[in-house]
Amino acid sequence: MLGSQSKTDGGQARGGFLKRLRARLNRGNSWLNVDLAQLVRGRAIDAELLDELETRLLRADVGVDATHYILESLRQRAARSELANADALIAALRAKVIEILAPCAQPLVIDVAHRPFVILVVGVNGSGKTTSIGKLARRLTAAGKSVMLAAGDTFRSAAVEQLEIWAKASGASFASQQAGADPGAVVFDALQSARARGIDVLLADTAGRLHSQSHLMAELQKVRRVLQRIDPSAPHEVLLVLDANQGQKALAQAVQFHAAIGVTGLVLTKLDGTAKGGIVLAIARKLALPIRFIGIGEQAEDFGQFDAQAFAAALIDSGSQLGGAV
Repeated sequence: MLGSQSKTDGGQARGGFLKRLRARLNRGNSWLNVDLAQLVRGRAIDAELLDELETRLLRADVGVDATHYILESLRQRAARSELANADALIAALRAKVIEILAPCAQPLVIDVAHRPFVILVVGVNGSGKTTSIGKLARRLTAAGKSVMLAAGDTFRSAAVEQLEIWAKASGASFASQQAGADPGAVVFDALQSARARGIDVLLADTAGRLHSQSHLMAELQKVRRVLQRIDPSAPHEVLLVLDANQGQKALAQAVQFHAAIGVTGLVLTKLDGTAKGGIVLAIARKLALPIRFIGIGEQAEDFGQFDAQAFAAALIDSGSQLGGAV
């Protein structure tokens, strides 16, 4: 339901997305759930088994900090004889994963006090940034919001064309300038236009950049300042798109983008069978940033709100344990 601060559920059938999430995340041999049941089934919950579990967590890109946090708790419980069997261990592991992820499961909320509500979307090349903008635009328009897409990636003509296609497909307005135009000028003009037309949400694309390119990070800061000439509170959301396949590199990207521009939400893409899903835990543990959306495929419907419990189940439980309906 749309209120003064409306969650962007876009009318999507949430149960259907969660079922696809579980199916997609259980596909691929880099996930923690692969053979996890076989690892622990029928074995004593002892130091050797927990050491093997620690190795499995690290291989799944959970990261040193989050792995240590999880294993310390499990070892303490094992010492108190609270983990009597494999089921108890897996349940305890799932609970710790949820504990780490739950604070980050914060849906994007469009505050109607800001019109337009400005979302600045950032990320490295190839992260799925432009596609994520298009999918988000579709969710927003389906939820009854008027949307404008601003083509702030002026260095790659294909990005402008791709964004325009998404604008037409989602029913959003579109703002662009000639190739090579100043990105600050593009978003400045787009915000003026969106304000004049009473647009609810402005989604501003930016050029993909490596987190280590300080001059390009400075350009993002300039875009922020330009927006604030019109609306001192803008941007109201800085959405960082991360490719989960990048593993620990994605964590480094999140750290540096957050330091440079102040990230307020994350989109994790390409979680459809090849990524090591533990990186989500590493990022959550390190930064505790809201995870707004995840992407599990190429289609518009393969994009949905992050759910900590469903993600934890997909990451840990075996396929046989996930056979029920969501």
